[in-house]
Amino acid sequence: MFRKLGLCDARSCGPFRYNGPNFPLKLLRALSHSLRLEKAFGDTMKTEISTAANFVTSLLRTAGLLTEEQLQHFSLSLEGALLGHYQHHWFPQAPCRGSGYRCLRINHKMDPLIGTAACAIGLSREQLFALLPRELTLWVDPYEVSYRIGEDGSTCVLYESSVSQPRTASSTDKGPSCKGALRTGQSSPSKQFKMMTASG
Repeated sequence: MFRKLGLCDARSCGPFRYNGPNFPLKLLRALSHSLRLEKAFGDTMKTEISTAANFVTSLLRTAGLLTEEQLQHFSLSLEGALLGHYQHHWFPQAPCRGSGYRCLRINHKMDPLIGTAACAIGLSREQLFALLPRELTLWVDPYEVSYRIGEDGSTCVLYESSVSQPRTASSTDKGPSCKGALRTGQSSPSKQFKMMTASG
């Protein structure tokens, strides 16, 4: 259905835009690109990125308007975009560092990484807005992936590592997560810890 609607401009979609019979070839190229990035960065962020891409893909799947082939291509394109985007912004020793940069956000504007992956299967941003929640925040951090639908919605955890997170001098107490600090208007858990110590 969406294939017949206004497809994205090929210049904005890059080389992986949906184009009918050549689509399986494009899917293989996207997979190859994703595998090259994965090989370069190992498993350091693969689980978190796969979780985020699968979640957004599942939201698109619920509409029932896209084929499994399109959904698979979208997921691979989003994974590749996230791997490339996060490559210098992934800090397992300080998981909250760079959290805002890694956050995927739809808030009356489409997140550019999600938009690029959608364009790869021929969806325009307007069509994508019709299929996804109007307000979605998806945090992709080392050891945790969580989301919130709506500004006042609850934060739900999609993935949380069972591996203990590394401790640093500023994280001796677990304190709130990156998302908790954002919701209370504080820039980092370590500042809250210092304020508690100063008032204590």
